[in-house]
Amino acid sequence: MNAWEAVLLGLVQGLTEFLPISSSAHLRIVGELIGSQDPGAAFTAITQIGTETAVLLYFRRDIARICAAWWRSLRGEHGAHWRDRLGRHDHDAAMAWFIALGSVPIVVLGLLFQDAIENTFRNLYLTALMLAVFALLLGWADRVGAKRRSLRELSPGQAVAFGLAQALALVPGVSRSGGTITAGLLMGFTREAAARYSFLLAIPAVLGSGFYQLAKSADEPAPGAPGAGATLIATLVAFVVGYLVIIAFLKIVSTFSYVPFVVYRLVLAALVVVLLLAGVLEPGGTAASTP
Repeated sequence: MNAWEAVLLGLVQGLTEFLPISSSAHLRIVGELIGSQDPGAAFTAITQIGTETAVLLYFRRDIARICAAWWRSLRGEHGAHWRDRLGRHDHDAAMAWFIALGSVPIVVLGLLFQDAIENTFRNLYLTALMLAVFALLLGWADRVGAKRRSLRELSPGQAVAFGLAQALALVPGVSRSGGTITAGLLMGFTREAAARYSFLLAIPAVLGSGFYQLAKSADEPAPGAPGAGATLIATLVAFVVGYLVIIAFLKIVSTFSYVPFVVYRLVLAALVVVLLLAGVLEPGGTAASTP
């Protein structure tokens, strides 16, 4: 992978990570179209460190407030009862526990299905199917969701439901933000609340996965995987572009529906199938992360 290909893939990652259109699917498709083949699950996870760093920067005040509130509650400043320590009297402290609780499904499923995630799940026919199916689910959720609840009404059960929805994004084409936003809309949360929680919930999982793949790649580089220089370039580009996308996306979802994203996903799914049937794309690709 040369520098310009790395810049392009970093741009793709930054543009698509926070939109409900699946960044992993786009990296998988674009990587092969430009002749770099499938950049692999490891490359995808590492470049997501860039976009999640953008999340840390944009939500730095929220994150600092949540962490401080969590520590105060844990120390018993709001009461010594275990419910008090879990944030019964402090929404921000409870949010920290909800994020931790919601991160469990993707960690467990990610470890259980690691080989499938790096290989089988990257089949482009499956990617096209997920793009289409979750486009319809997102459109349905946006239409029928009550859109009344704020994050202050989040419960432990809903935190787990958000987490299970996020875990579906282990399959390219689902979309991490798309899955969690769809779940949030179906549970009655506003578009903005679902989107903001999607950003916060992704932090532990994405950073954990990214640094795990970074350490793994440094120890045992996968044959054919993008080099360290190309990966670094893509990650830096993803950070800059991702920060700008966060600002724009939160403004968009406060005003408009998700219909344009639904249409885009359906068109992309159809295009992928056409390119597969025409032989332009290979279903299995070449997974750079294959052991």
